[in-house]
Amino acid sequence: MPIIDDPWFWALALPAFLLTGISKGGFASGAGNVAVPLMSLIVPAPQAAGIALPVLCAMDISSIRAWWGRWSVDQLRIILPGGLLGIAAGAAVFGLMSNAAVKLMVGGIALAFLARSLWQARPGRATPAPATPSRLRGGFWGMVSGLTSTVAHAGGPPLAVYMYPLRLDRATLAATTVVFFAVMNYVKLIPYALLGQLSATNLLTSLLLLPMAPLGVKLGIWLQSRMSDRVFYRIVYVMLGVTGTKLVWDGFSAIL
Repeated sequence: MPIIDDPWFWALALPAFLLTGISKGGFASGAGNVAVPLMSLIVPAPQAAGIALPVLCAMDISSIRAWWGRWSVDQLRIILPGGLLGIAAGAAVFGLMSNAAVKLMVGGIALAFLARSLWQARPGRATPAPATPSRLRGGFWGMVSGLTSTVAHAGGPPLAVYMYPLRLDRATLAATTVVFFAVMNYVKLIPYALLGQLSATNLLTSLLLLPMAPLGVKLGIWLQSRMSDRVFYRIVYVMLGVTGTKLVWDGFSAIL
């Protein structure tokens, strides 16, 4: 069976999935997914998304076990229907987009998420009162999350726009987010298979990256009481800033 033999791919993919697993484990759970942006520096962005999906599905199993029963059923009822609609829209868009266009989207999402996170963390920012749950807002941002999750496994930032202002406790937020993306990822297996993103090369590469799933999740759970989120966020933000800028540049260069 074929396999990706570029050493730079593995040098980027292994730590990227470890960091993603740590975030999936609930430590700095809003840090975003760096795996697809980093792998997209070496392989086509659609292929990077195809490689990532089986590993993310394995991480979801470990994450659900860690957060079992602590999610908000009410919030899942609000955001899941929109998320499923977003997957349908994302699958239609995914099949029509070129590699350059996907790179632009992946890089743009990474930079937009970075900018939003830095703005919210600015000194002197007042803490707002908790927002009221809304089926309209939750459904809309769930749909946007499903779309961006399908194209680039980058559904975290849109979902955070709705979920974070609710000011749920840390465990409920992490568990609800984990269940939402577990459903999204397993449903996405269908369009990814139909679009040819689960090829032999991609699946074998995913298999070799699979040990990062339980290792990263367990490390994320362990780090919660032992390390400040701020240090982890800084690592992820630097990676997102560099890779996002590079992907946007490459995407524009290919189009122009």
